[in-house]
Amino acid sequence: MIIAAVLSALSAHAPAMSYLPLADPSAHRHIAQSHRAPPGKADRLVVKKAERRLYLMREDRALRSYEIALGFQPIGHKTREGDGRTPEGRYLLDRRNDRSRFHKALHISYPSRGDRWRAERRGEPPGGMILIHGQPNGKNRSTPIEDDWTLGCIAVSNREIDEIWSLTVDGTPIEILP
Repeated sequence: MIIAAVLSALSAHAPAMSYLPLADPSAHRHIAQSHRAPPGKADRLVVKKAERRLYLMREDRALRSYEIALGFQPIGHKTREGDGRTPEGRYLLDRRNDRSRFHKALHISYPSRGDRWRAERRGEPPGGMILIHGQPNGKNRSTPIEDDWTLGCIAVSNREIDEIWSLTVDGTPIEILP
């Protein structure tokens, strides 16, 4: 009864708040408090898997919105290597690669300690190398995104990854919603 009252109070005061568990609660709290995006840059990213959209946010305003492709099994949280799912939860953009096999790639901090722990309990590897990336190298830059085709990553066009790259910094929080 107390939990229901707390959840009700939270939802009344913070309707846009997510109730997904934090990927790594202690690390996210520290980073979220210390992350100050430079002027003109996104201070967080929000991915809405069901909408196939990625939003670059600054405070409560969307700076940009992009159509995305997800893992080939897009429904549900990633639980193991090879499941074709895109993770759900709160993570960070923790590094970038401009020599990827895709036209630029931003690494997402999956798996968290919790993701690894849950996979270990099942006796399965959690997977990793979850990225926001452009199209595979050698593809026409104007190739449109078609269907969900990645192994669990978030794919955009080459032009869009260039823009996302320029509007984010390492350490930017990302929340991936169902």
